[in-house]
Amino acid sequence: MSRARSCARQRAIQALYQWQVGGQDLADIEAQFLAEQDMEACDLDYFGELLHQIPARLDDLDKSIDPYLDRPISQIDPVERAILLTGTYELKVRIDIPYRVVINEAVELAKIFGGEQGHRYVNGILDKVSQTLRKVEVKAARKR
Repeated sequence: MSRARSCARQRAIQALYQWQVGGQDLADIEAQFLAEQDMEACDLDYFGELLHQIPARLDDLDKSIDPYLDRPISQIDPVERAILLTGTYELKVRIDIPYRVVINEAVELAKIFGGEQGHRYVNGILDKVSQTLRKVEVKAARKR
């Protein structure tokens, strides 16, 4: 996975956190990030896709995550929820990205932004989500 896409993912997590906590308009958040954050190394198209498509598909993404949670999704830390939503979006919509890459990227983001054991939680949830959304790919990878 490219560094530009990793950068876009990282900024999208920050922007989605801001959206969840502050309830600001997505276009305003996007404009703020483009003006105030170092976005030069980021895939701006991918940042925009994640920032706008994840909230647009929120109910569907929540339904994909919910069966694997140990508590209501509303009680998940907003940073970890943003990471779980991003990973689930990529597993569901961006089948061009291998499931292992999606999970690895999410775990790395959880190590940067999440709580002390957040990366383990994110890994466990997304592993289960991938077994549902990418059943054939996961099965093939585990046979190797």
